[in-house]
Amino acid sequence: MNFDYSEKTLDLLEKLKAFMDEHVYPNEHEYHDLVANNPNIWQTPSMMEALKTKAKAAGLWNLFLPKEYLPLGAGLSNLEYAPLCEEMGKVLFSGEIFNCSAPDTGNMEVLSKYGSEAQKQEWLMPLLEGKIRSGFAMTEPEVASSDATNIETSIEKDGDEYVINGRKWYTSGAMNTNCKILIVMGKTDPRAARHEQQSQILVPLDTKGVNVVRAMSAMGYLDEPIGHAEVVFDNVRVPASNLILGEGRGFEIAQGRLGPGRIHHCMRLIGCAQRALDMACERVDQRVAFGQPLAKQQSVRESIAKMYCKIEQARLLTLKAADHMDKYGNKVAKNIIAAIKIVAPKMACEVIDEAIQLHGAAGTSQDTILSATLAYARTIRLADGPDQVHMMQLGRNLIQAKAS
Repeated sequence: MNFDYSEKTLDLLEKLKAFMDEHVYPNEHEYHDLVANNPNIWQTPSMMEALKTKAKAAGLWNLFLPKEYLPLGAGLSNLEYAPLCEEMGKVLFSGEIFNCSAPDTGNMEVLSKYGSEAQKQEWLMPLLEGKIRSGFAMTEPEVASSDATNIETSIEKDGDEYVINGRKWYTSGAMNTNCKILIVMGKTDPRAARHEQQSQILVPLDTKGVNVVRAMSAMGYLDEPIGHAEVVFDNVRVPASNLILGEGRGFEIAQGRLGPGRIHHCMRLIGCAQRALDMACERVDQRVAFGQPLAKQQSVRESIAKMYCKIEQARLLTLKAADHMDKYGNKVAKNIIAAIKIVAPKMACEVIDEAIQLHGAAGTSQDTILSATLAYARTIRLADGPDQVHMMQLGRNLIQAKAS
């Protein structure tokens, strides 16, 4: 693999960094203050629309969409997009500015790849234009949702409609006031083969019977203004045309969605970790304890060195995974995709935790982003499959490969 970024990536990365320096970092505290002081914490601050307009004008829009979707996106490969995703990951809310935030990216990929023309016109185009936001409803409180075949939400055909019943939680994006559509995963045929029972269907959030019960916090953070919701579907009726791809294709769609999504998660986390390291370097250089800067302490230098090594290892592994996805596809690259999902979130937890330690009490406060990014990193050790599932599958695949 060639570890040099393409000219296209380098050009976009330079523009992205300049945009972040001029428009994002200077507005970071204002954004959080606006959210905290808004009577409706789920309403995205109005400043975001101005930033989106500037991002579009700068050609920094829909960067995640690959070349088959030109001219809707930037036409980048997974490897080309990875460093851009890392840069955006340094500020948790910045992805939305460039229309590159979860769960919208995954939902747009699903609709782009599997949606009907009517579904694309009604829901994909407004998402690509940044006019609306979306949610993804898969996880359920009563079952081990790390195995998607366990989900119990029912999607039953009734004439020219489907009727949906079930309870979901951690439905990402559903609390935001601009969320208009959910992609819901459920079972259309519990008697079918194990991986052919599930389907995915589009459900407008304002449909009768869709009840947003409460916001779910993650490690004490509500992730406002986007949020994660507990949602009850009580005899929800939607047109049969809202089904994506066809009955029994839900697991297939989920697998197609998760490959690129895991790359995105890992690169965002590497961005979080890199920023934590940068902040730690500045802190220890400026902070004086016991008569000298912390940077003079041997243990502090060792901590900084270890943090750097962990980030570099995770970054190189993730770039290799992105390269394998581009060259061989998700199925062939499944082992290294599992590996990055094991490595990157744990690395980010360790690096950010060490950065907090080097900041002292300030690291735990609202005056830095560190505690919020630690909560995010810890949550991603569960999202898109917990560590144990990826380790079990990777170990199984490696053993089978050697035994065959």
